[in-house]
Amino acid sequence: MHSSDALLGALPQVELLDWRSTPVREVVCDSRRVQPGDLFVAIPGVAVDGHQFVAQAFAAGAVGAVVERIQPDYAGQPLARVPTARAAYAHLQAAVHGHPGRRMRVIGVTGTDGKTTTLRLIGSILAAAGHRVGAVDTVGAQIGGREVDTGFHTTTPAADEVQGYLAQMAEAGVEVALLEATSEGLAQHRVTAAEFDVAVVTNITHEHLYYHGTLEAYREAKALLFRALSESWRKEGVAKVAVLNADDSSYALLRAIPADVQVAYGLSAGVDVRATGIAALPDGLRFRLRLPGAEVEVESPLVGRYNVHNILAAAAAAHSQGVAAEDIRAGVRAVGGVLGRMERIDRGQPFQAVVDFAHTPNALDQALQAAREFTAGRLIAVYGCAGLRDLAKRPMMGEISGRLADLTVITAEDPRTEPLEEICEQVAAGCRRAGRSEGEGYLIVGDRGEAIHQALSLAAAGDTVIICGKGHERSMCYGTTEYPWSDQDATAEALERLGYGG
Repeated sequence: MHSSDALLGALPQVELLDWRSTPVREVVCDSRRVQPGDLFVAIPGVAVDGHQFVAQAFAAGAVGAVVERIQPDYAGQPLARVPTARAAYAHLQAAVHGHPGRRMRVIGVTGTDGKTTTLRLIGSILAAAGHRVGAVDTVGAQIGGREVDTGFHTTTPAADEVQGYLAQMAEAGVEVALLEATSEGLAQHRVTAAEFDVAVVTNITHEHLYYHGTLEAYREAKALLFRALSESWRKEGVAKVAVLNADDSSYALLRAIPADVQVAYGLSAGVDVRATGIAALPDGLRFRLRLPGAEVEVESPLVGRYNVHNILAAAAAAHSQGVAAEDIRAGVRAVGGVLGRMERIDRGQPFQAVVDFAHTPNALDQALQAAREFTAGRLIAVYGCAGLRDLAKRPMMGEISGRLADLTVITAEDPRTEPLEEICEQVAAGCRRAGRSEGEGYLIVGDRGEAIHQALSLAAAGDTVIICGKGHERSMCYGTTEYPWSDQDATAEALERLGYGG
């Protein structure tokens, strides 16, 4: 049980109406889960407004409700009025779990592309320096040396899950917690009250406009991670650090946000952390890492020039925490790859088969350029665009693959309730804009498994087939239902059908 006074005391702003101090069993935001003794938080959603169910929550035994607005049928009930119920829910969950973010350093990583890889690099570097590290990213959670599956289509988990993971980390003796923060996760306050000490950005490019509306609004959502630094709990002797990409369009916006320390990384002279002498090879990357007061030669098995920026971001974050250059070097070398990021599927075939998460225009551009560097023959790209998501990126991605790939196979990628043929045609329009014609420069194969099989069947020795868009994900959404799916499994099965591996 929790004290209602202690819970409500964790809220930055609250107005109490007819409130009575009482023990609280649990804090919930789903009225269907309310049990006697619970505190109900009425969160306005996209389709359903929790304020419609306050009376139902009280009827189920709720001892109070946290609301944004008062309605006539609430009269006489114990209420706590707050400016933003989602933020209040996060603060309440932090209090329920004993404010775990205050018991360790917390590093947040945001950006359009490269978040998971950067977060894994930071974790590896800190581990090489002897720190106990925990993490929650798109692929899963790592707590006390064990992997925790966070679900099918997880981006940033809900606030109660985030606080739960942080609490498990604190109990396991974790010194530094790493959190991947998506734009929707930030806008929906899923990581509010995580008590960030370091904010890291990879890049901000065209994506998620179906949710945010404009690129400016999308940038502002990402900026919430950096604004959170000044609102987070002050830990003794721990500075609030902003790690910024000097080569990205987000730099000016994020640099204007106050922080105790700002660290800029990039490829141009004058930045705090930079790379020179870059060699992008088929088996990885090599370059000279220049840090304030130190230089070191870095080798990484990560493929693709774009990963240089991810490594620089991780190195900048680690350096800000006092990690030595040699530990940064060792940590970078230890990250051999991330699930669904330029992941090679080898069944003895004479061509390359690669699975990558690239699902944005920038990521697809970078992935295809990286694949071209290690491809002697043709480059065949397989991907689709998600339904009920950013419409503008579909022809953009078609034009990118039409320009960079020898053949594009357009297929399903979580079509949801949109007609798949319409999504594919919008991508195909971009291919045609790049001068490609159907049957030669691009194919449309709606069934993703069959599309992968067809692409692999067309590959010859020295070619590369790169399957983009799903990466680590383990489901595909048709209509409103998530069905089990794995690009890795589908690729392996297709290769076996073609007589490889057995």
